[in-house]
Amino acid sequence: QVQLVESGGGLVQPGGSLRLSCVASRSIFSIYAMAWYRQAPGKQRELVAHMTSVGTTVYADAVKGRFTISRDNAKNTLYLQMNSLKPEDTAVYYCHYTSARGPSWGQGTQVTVSS
Repeated sequence: QVQLVESGGGLVQPGGSLRLSCVASRSIFSIYAMAWYRQAPGKQRELVAHMTSVGTTVYADAVKGRFTISRDNAKNTLYLQMNSLKPEDTAVYYCHYTSARGPSWGQGTQVTVSS
């Protein structure tokens, strides 16, 4: 099973920016669609951004125009650039893909937006 390791979370003021990274243990981006999800306390996990194997992207309405998903195939790394952050973006952010073996998740990285 491919391991996913997220990093880049932290505490940021409203209006600030963060870039999350997700490193995969081997090359999968050209095979599988990848996604970023988030889960806030007391809420269900929700899709934030999705990228297909050919690079087509989809965003949740709540983050459109503020977040950008991208990848570096040579580094086996998926990114989530988050700009104009709001307190409601506070959550644990997870990297995800689904293969024939089922869904795979990273351990998550905490993003806290607060003044």
